[in-house]
Amino acid sequence: MELGKVLVTSAWPYINVTPHIGNLVGSVLSADVVARYYRLKGGDVLMVSGSDEHGTPIEVEAIRLGVKPKDLTDKNHARVVELFKRWGISFDNYTRTESPVHKEFVQQHLMKIYRNGYIFTKETEMLYCEKCRHFLPDRFVEGKCPYCGYASARGDQCDNCGRLLEPTTLIEPYCVICKGKPVIKTTKHWYFDLGKFSEKLAKYISENRQLPTNAKNFSLNLIKEGLKPRAVTRDVSWGIPAPFPEADGKTIYVWVEAVLGYVSATIEYFRNRGDPEGWKAYWFDKDAKTLYFIGKDNIPFHTIILPALLMASHEDYNLPWNVSATEFLQFKGEKASKSLRIGIWIDEALELFPADYWRYFLIATRPETKDSNFSWEIFAEKINADLNDTFGNFIHRTLSFINRQFNSQVPEPSLLDADDKKVLEALKEKVGEIAADFEACQLQSAANGVIGVSRLGNQYLNDKEPWNLIKHDRAKAATVIYVAAQLVKALPITSAPIIPFTAEELWKTLNLPGSVHQQRWDEALKPLLAGHRIAEAKPLFRKVEADEKKLDEMLEKVRKAMAK
Repeated sequence: MELGKVLVTSAWPYINVTPHIGNLVGSVLSADVVARYYRLKGGDVLMVSGSDEHGTPIEVEAIRLGVKPKDLTDKNHARVVELFKRWGISFDNYTRTESPVHKEFVQQHLMKIYRNGYIFTKETEMLYCEKCRHFLPDRFVEGKCPYCGYASARGDQCDNCGRLLEPTTLIEPYCVICKGKPVIKTTKHWYFDLGKFSEKLAKYISENRQLPTNAKNFSLNLIKEGLKPRAVTRDVSWGIPAPFPEADGKTIYVWVEAVLGYVSATIEYFRNRGDPEGWKAYWFDKDAKTLYFIGKDNIPFHTIILPALLMASHEDYNLPWNVSATEFLQFKGEKASKSLRIGIWIDEALELFPADYWRYFLIATRPETKDSNFSWEIFAEKINADLNDTFGNFIHRTLSFINRQFNSQVPEPSLLDADDKKVLEALKEKVGEIAADFEACQLQSAANGVIGVSRLGNQYLNDKEPWNLIKHDRAKAATVIYVAAQLVKALPITSAPIIPFTAEELWKTLNLPGSVHQQRWDEALKPLLAGHRIAEAKPLFRKVEADEKKLDEMLEKVRKAMAK
């Protein structure tokens, strides 16, 4: 990929509750890893997202808690911002849908579409709860999916098959607040004529080589089945007021405004920097690239609804260049559920282990082609075998040898033999492969590649045995350790997107200038010169208890402590 403007986005987290680790890897964490990589490559990177605080999930939760929606989102937004910092998420602008810039842009954009003739009104039948005295859009109603029969489909989408739904299509619907059976009432809504963009959307999706197979096939199938008009407005009080004539009391459907938030977040970033036109380079310059990181349930909103909304403005917006959609991370075969105590939430995770342990585990097991299952056994194996025994062990044995045997100075090599040259050539290949994996959004493979550099180093040390060589051939031992040090030098750069805190610690141990996150990718292959003095090596990781019962007990203790 040619470097220039790179806009990296992640699905806006609903903040009715704190995200769990499956939410994180599917969007925010994956986006952060790729944004960090492109910064190292010298790209003009902007990473944006924000808290999705409108719509029925928030309103439903606020009703359950007996608080105002705004009070709930203020509290949760502040909490999520702080948690993302602790996770090392490097947003340039993490905003919120309550932002005045977002509201203004959404209303203006939708009015352009309205004036262009793609939004129309019609009387429609909607579900209404007589007991709660309100209409039941989206998350206010659940029932059986008419396509796959899933028992807990929502009024806007089925979590099981991913189909977009309307509340009236649900079988045996019920109000999520009172569990009562709704009646049908007539109401007026504004609709986006999505079907008018079927041909353009099919062309865009078919010709987009970057789109992964799961996103491409799912989207083309939806278009083939026939795109229907989608309601732009909702009969709920919490949201952005609809700007259309005679639309008093209506608010904008949360998914229509949330996807437009990628644009508004970019606008807001540049306004805050005193450059109100700067956002256009990311959205209209045809050399710019936009990357979206989402869960598979959000595919149609990013490959169909967002592109159509941009097309409908009659402005030449950049359409999504890549939509990296992960499958689901499940917990012992089940969906995460806070009420049922299934899953691990991002605040709980950090009370158990450092952020880099989780970041590495989630990227190394990222569900890229199929749903994956969290287990403590896999978590312990990844931390212990990969990070501690391979990555950390290779670094420590190399650097501590330099500390002990060469007065903390990288030794002067003698003539490199064929094995030495072979290892350095293999390093060059691996660094290139890791870069290619990051660019292809194959992050699981990139993580394995980083560990692969450490494996290469450990094997080299085991073959050469510098601890024995030092006794009778100090010059050769020096050459071996010099070569090993070059592999160590590559690791803080190549691992920085995935484990940024550890990479920075290693960079400091190597006594190299500045921050690792201010370097360039090609620094990974620049030699660590003979005579360079390093700091004292300390272990980067500790082993994780591999007993599942004990780890479950640790999690339960954390939950009890946090509940107080």
